[in-house]
Amino acid sequence: MVEVQTVGHSEVFRKLSGTCHTDVEPVGRWFRAWWYHHQRNGALSGEGLSLAESGSQSDEEVECSTVEIEDDVEYLRSLDPKEWKDQDHYAVLGLKKVRINATEDDIKRAYRQKVLRHHPDKRKAAGEEVRADDDYFTCITKAYETLSVASKRRAYDSVDSEFDDDVPSSNAANKSRFFEVFSPVVAANARWSVRSNVPLLGDVNSSRDHVENFYDFWYNFESWREFSYLDEEEKDKGQDREERRWIEKQNKAERARRKKEEMSRLRSLVDAAYACDPRILRFKEEDKQKKLDDKKAKQDAVRARKEEEERKRREEEENKLRIKRQAEEAARARQNAAKREKENAKRALKREREQLHKYGKQFNYFTVGPATPTTVQDEAQLVKRMADLDRLCELLTIDELDKLNKKMAVLSLDCVDQGQTIFDEAVDELNRRIDEEKQQHLGGGGGSSSTGGLTGGSGTSSSSSKKKGGANQWSPEELNLLIKAVNLFPAGTNQRWEVVANFINQHHGGNRAAKEVLAQAKELQSGDFSRSALKEAANKAAYNKFEKESKAGPAASEESIPSERYETPAEQLGINLTPWTADEQRLLEQALKTYPASLSDRWERIAEAIPNRSKKECMKRYKELVELVRAKKSAQAAVVQPKK
Repeated sequence: MVEVQTVGHSEVFRKLSGTCHTDVEPVGRWFRAWWYHHQRNGALSGEGLSLAESGSQSDEEVECSTVEIEDDVEYLRSLDPKEWKDQDHYAVLGLKKVRINATEDDIKRAYRQKVLRHHPDKRKAAGEEVRADDDYFTCITKAYETLSVASKRRAYDSVDSEFDDDVPSSNAANKSRFFEVFSPVVAANARWSVRSNVPLLGDVNSSRDHVENFYDFWYNFESWREFSYLDEEEKDKGQDREERRWIEKQNKAERARRKKEEMSRLRSLVDAAYACDPRILRFKEEDKQKKLDDKKAKQDAVRARKEEEERKRREEEENKLRIKRQAEEAARARQNAAKREKENAKRALKREREQLHKYGKQFNYFTVGPATPTTVQDEAQLVKRMADLDRLCELLTIDELDKLNKKMAVLSLDCVDQGQTIFDEAVDELNRRIDEEKQQHLGGGGGSSSTGGLTGGSGTSSSSSKKKGGANQWSPEELNLLIKAVNLFPAGTNQRWEVVANFINQHHGGNRAAKEVLAQAKELQSGDFSRSALKEAANKAAYNKFEKESKAGPAASEESIPSERYETPAEQLGINLTPWTADEQRLLEQALKTYPASLSDRWERIAEAIPNRSKKECMKRYKELVELVRAKKSAQAAVVQPKK
């Protein structure tokens, strides 16, 4: 092609470039005309373009589409224009196989072909009889009006009869064929998602992140599916505003109900997939195993820590035991050393004594002149010398004996006088020391038995002499109190003998010490006093005292007159001549617990529970027990009080 342009009187010749296809989008008033055309499917207002002219795009664009458009004349002729809402719009336009995947261009192209083939004018020209009021071309027009508008097409696609709303159940068969059963269903329902990039089910090798993302997306699925196409009545058909409002209210309620059912269906689909998904089971097992491993690791850590603590504790115990054993061995070694030292000292002392005895035999026990055993005086002197030698051996220490033996060692048989002098000096020194200790002991006035070991049993004789004195003698009343206190405060009582001494001092007014009370008790025990014997002695002493008082008193002349309250004089004075046995005491304690003080005839019932005991005897025994308990508590309190 050659383009000729004339500029002034000159002409320019040039070749034109080849044609090319360019997508052009309308803007401005052209976009407004395009949008109005799609909304109204008619001629553009103010632009003067008819539907056929606006839709008559280039044949090149039509030929570029690969979608096959079917033309089922029999199906079209079977349609009822009055029931157009129940028809399959995609089948009417020949897009039954494509359906929701058909583009706007596919719908336009299909509509053009249907118009060119089935327009009433075309069919009349071909000699076909056409009824203007009941022609199926109206169904083609309604199908295009529905599918060409996005909102109407969405409403129709939401209730597409070709879509399967069934949800697989979570049974064993579907679990075994999980991906074969659920993958197509999930992919089909993905069309309803508002959000793009819908995650699909995947396969058995999908990662945990993919699976978790899948279920998170589908459990929060947002569906654009709505059910306005199924409205039973159209709002525009209402006669007035109130009727239209009522129709709209009914339609909204029905849409909400169907929407709720749809969301429940999707939720059941996801629940069934989650229940049958083998990956979820595998992940749960892995999580369970991980928890078990973590728990085992913690238990192992705790066990290791306890074992370490136990090991440290055993080491500490072993160290303490080793230290204790070492200390015991050291103490045993010291004891053995002290024992050996003591034995050595004893052996040395024995040697020194034997040596001194040897010197005494050697020098005839240091007597003057030759030994003349026939003389009584010489025998007495020899015995005295031997006794003095024994005293020296017994009372002198090892150092003193060693010193004396060393002095004797330098003597010979010719030095008897000198040996006698040394012996006499040692005896005089020993006697002097004994006399000093005696004077010190007598001057101190104490009864201590620790006098340095030279005076022997002087302390015992002093204490025994004090016992014989009148001030320290035990009266019968004190002995009776001692016997009673020993029975009242048995062995095991805290500070028993201080308590006994305090008991005696409170009831007699004396000043007996605990050691003195203990000595007197031992003396009574040495006289074969058992506990029962002590009780019998106490009862006997009380009875003897009663007889003396009853005979000496002014009431002795009235002994033959029985009392109104007591049958005998002993009962008048409150003296029980028959001791209470252990069984009677136990029965009395049980009766006191059984019959409380609130009963008016308490003591009569108590007396009935104890054979051979009257009411007065039970009351008297109860008072005695109360007095004994009070005395025991006061005696113990008096001992504890000074310590506080």
